[in-house]
Amino acid sequence: MERKNADLRINFLAIIDFASDNHKLALFKREKKVGCAVASRRYARQIFGVNFDWENLCAVATKEIEATLEDLPKPLRNHAARLPVTLERIPNAGLQADGITADTLGLFTGAEFVDEEMISMPPQVVLFLENIWELAKGDEEIFCDEIRKTFLHELGHYFGLYEADLTQRGLE
Repeated sequence: MERKNADLRINFLAIIDFASDNHKLALFKREKKVGCAVASRRYARQIFGVNFDWENLCAVATKEIEATLEDLPKPLRNHAARLPVTLERIPNAGLQADGITADTLGLFTGAEFVDEEMISMPPQVVLFLENIWELAKGDEEIFCDEIRKTFLHELGHYFGLYEADLTQRGLE
């Protein structure tokens, strides 16, 4: 089992290295980009002068995550697809009290893939969409790119990578 886990981690590193070498996450881009329309509706909210619709933002983020998963090689995709992804607006008061900054884009909690069977708390990824939308300054294409990048960053933690590993690969 340890050998298989190590192989998955090496696979993930190789994919991220390849993408980083090309100065973009080309492997994870689809030939046909999922529509990233974040339209204003009657319940839209203003953030920095840009219309923000929570339900539509969640739908766009979900499509981007699904597309990113589809682009992963099958052995990685099978493991990553089991990892729950929660979409939140911003880190809640409890997370902030635990030291998570208010402008955090994403968070991985729980055991890494290699330790998953030994820990009772299931792993998950949390993406903070308001923070990502704010970082994108309301640009839908940038928002989608940041969703993909943040998801891959947190997925990297799941596969055992540290911040330095991810920064080195352009996933800071």
